[in-house]
Amino acid sequence: MFSFTTKFLVILKKCFYPARVCLILQQIKGMSEPIIELKHANIYQGQNLILSDVNLVVNKGEFVYLVGKTGTGKSSLLKTLYGELPLNEGEGTVTTYSLKNLDWKKVPYLRRNLGVVFQDFQLLTDRNVNDNLKFVLRATGWKDEKLMDQKIADVLDKVGLKAKGFKMPFELSGGEQQRVDIARALLNSPKLILADEPTGNLDPETSDEIMNLLFHIARDFGTTVVMATHDYIVIQKFPARTIRTERGKVIDNAQIAID
Repeated sequence: MFSFTTKFLVILKKCFYPARVCLILQQIKGMSEPIIELKHANIYQGQNLILSDVNLVVNKGEFVYLVGKTGTGKSSLLKTLYGELPLNEGEGTVTTYSLKNLDWKKVPYLRRNLGVVFQDFQLLTDRNVNDNLKFVLRATGWKDEKLMDQKIADVLDKVGLKAKGFKMPFELSGGEQQRVDIARALLNSPKLILADEPTGNLDPETSDEIMNLLFHIARDFGTTVVMATHDYIVIQKFPARTIRTERGKVIDNAQIAID
């Protein structure tokens, strides 16, 4: 006999594309554990109000797109979430850390609970993949060489680069470098990944590979992923909840039109 859950999954798979099934399951799985929560938050750059009265909840295992024209506050929102910009008005928590008047001493502890994926990879060009990852582990307090080697092997395996640890960055393709960037974000087993235009410099086929990897991370490891992007074709191909910054506001469940 099929359980109710099994029957439900069968129905989902018949009715939706795999990416949409992933989204629905993430929302069901994570609905009771908020990873990001903003309440009436006002986000500033210096003295300039960028986004006002932001109310947002993102749960464990959710995949969420963040879209918006240049200058509408997308980057300011991301920077607030990882503690680069202070939150002085309203309330906010990320992985249980309060963003309100976040003390600079607590920022490193917040960042150990999240990973950031960059558009331009930001790998150290003077050392191989293993040493790039070991540099981050040492910077976040790891000391045991054996444990570091085990962790590096684990994250490279997760992103499909198990045999690439001794390669230099210039020996890797763009897609492989982006996978290393994602592996770096996974080093401290984060509850949240903030991905800033991770497909921006990649060809369509490689972009699809990176998107499948990010959805896999959200689905199989329960990691929340917030991905900033301008690539609406990617959103159409891999549908998920979409948040848009526009005219000083954050609009949830935004509709995207492709010209």
